[in-house]
Amino acid sequence: MTKAQRRDAARAEALALREKELQRDKRNRVITLSVLAVALVALAVVVWVILQQGQKKDMPLADVTMPSTAQESGGIPVGADGAAGTSNEGAPVIDVYLDYMCPICGQFEQVNAESIDQMVSGGDATVVYHPVAILDDQSAGTEYSTRAAAAAAWVADRAPEAFPAYNAALFTNQPGEGTEGLTDEQLASYAEEAGAPADVASGISDGTARDTFGQYAYSATQAATTDEALQNPQTGGFGTPTVVVDGERFDNWSTAGALEEAVTAAAGS
Repeated sequence: MTKAQRRDAARAEALALREKELQRDKRNRVITLSVLAVALVALAVVVWVILQQGQKKDMPLADVTMPSTAQESGGIPVGADGAAGTSNEGAPVIDVYLDYMCPICGQFEQVNAESIDQMVSGGDATVVYHPVAILDDQSAGTEYSTRAAAAAAWVADRAPEAFPAYNAALFTNQPGEGTEGLTDEQLASYAEEAGAPADVASGISDGTARDTFGQYAYSATQAATTDEALQNPQTGGFGTPTVVVDGERFDNWSTAGALEEAVTAAAGS
């Protein structure tokens, strides 16, 4: 090989090495940018969660915006008129603390919804719903419990006559625990199906309901979890569903007919 040939071969080898280096650098840049993109998305999620949490303040229910149909306790009563904000005067009161993602609350509805409806419509009881949000961390970061509770409060405030049907619909279409839950659009569609006007439903889909009653859901949850009368004597903590009949905690709700018997006994006493 002549000197010129050796020089050309060395130049070709150097160019090949340079090309490999450029390809390696390009590949490393792609990997780095991909990692950064994933990190930025993760950071955005963290910031969003922090901002959402930051919007919630430790405030008593008396100081937050509650549905106009709610009682001072934050509960939403329903009487024989079949609308939020109504009651059956003199009848026993059934207080139900519920989380719309709670599967056990779904079981409570399956066992007791029909008898509660009959007792309420017959004037034999007033049911008071207390939407709380203790399972936000079980909805893949979407805070479904808060969104659903706020949507229920929004319907109770803006379309009281649709509230009982909407409460039932949220359990009929209850998402599984650990999922993202229903979207705001789905929550809105079920509100409209329950009888809420389209403009009320749109307030759920566009986030107005959450902005208006998200703090209510948070404060109601704080109030329930710190109320000694609502604590489970076996576990020492608050859970859902928690049922109270005329001021007395009632735990035998899973037995068909037991709740009705407890209401009858309360009426007799």
